[in-house]
Amino acid sequence: MTQRQPEQTAGTRAEPIRRTTEIEEITNLYLIHPLSGRLVPFFARLGIAPNVVSITGMLFGILAAFAYYHYADVRFAITGFVLMIAWHVMDGADGQLARFTHSYSYFGKVLDGISDNVTFLAVYTALAIALSAKHGEWMYALVALSAVCHAIQSASYEAQRQEYEYLGWGKKPQEPPPRDSAEREGDGPLVIRWLFDFLHRLFFTGLSFPTADIIRMFREAMAGALQRQPGQAALIRQRYRENQAPQLRRWSILSANYRTLGIFVSALFKAPEYYFGFEIIGFSAVLAVLLLRQRAAYEVLLSLLQLDSAGQTS
Repeated sequence: MTQRQPEQTAGTRAEPIRRTTEIEEITNLYLIHPLSGRLVPFFARLGIAPNVVSITGMLFGILAAFAYYHYADVRFAITGFVLMIAWHVMDGADGQLARFTHSYSYFGKVLDGISDNVTFLAVYTALAIALSAKHGEWMYALVALSAVCHAIQSASYEAQRQEYEYLGWGKKPQEPPPRDSAEREGDGPLVIRWLFDFLHRLFFTGLSFPTADIIRMFREAMAGALQRQPGQAALIRQRYRENQAPQLRRWSILSANYRTLGIFVSALFKAPEYYFGFEIIGFSAVLAVLLLRQRAAYEVLLSLLQLDSAGQTS
């Protein structure tokens, strides 16, 4: 049975609230998020808003891009890597701080997605410029195709994480909240709200189209089971978590952490072009395998839910 880290209340701020641990990527679990957690009480005491942390992290990512432009110099490659680790730490801290101070917002969620994409866009652009001087302008096409593959792979991974939270723990689905809801307070003029919704759907649903059919199947299976056994919601969600947590840990290979490491290693070998080639071919193959595994997991879950239903009616 999977266990979820207990949430803390407003009166007990001894430890920042982290993301669901049973599906967390291993370097986040034991390195990045513990470092983020040490910063959160400090930020809270200073009254620093989570969105400020997100923007600061994005600035670290942009500085990493300037460093990686000079990747041929090992000192700059190391500097770029350290700056991207700093971005990861801040990226973990903004969400923890939002939950720690109960200041979670729709704007902050969208801003976090913007920060992630801007960081990699900046680094990829810097490397494309540097590589084009070495190999020719066709490098721009290689990096652009790699960036598209990256966006789809990352969105697919995030969509699976969001679905786990929704179906496994009953949290809010990833669709944008209504524009007149309390969660939308401070969004600004209507045009800004439309922009937020567009970016939200792009980052969290639009680019995750490879997983759309699987998400639909799991939602239908869970909805049917909950309708048949309304008094067994906790057991049904537990079955889902037991089935899906191992799958989600495999999906973490598509997380930003391994891309950061891949960029650094390829820069040390003075060959970032191989990283972009692997992004297009290797990670795309990984995504295809993960989708096949998800379909197989769906069949297993469906069988378990049917067995539970039969046991309840017998």
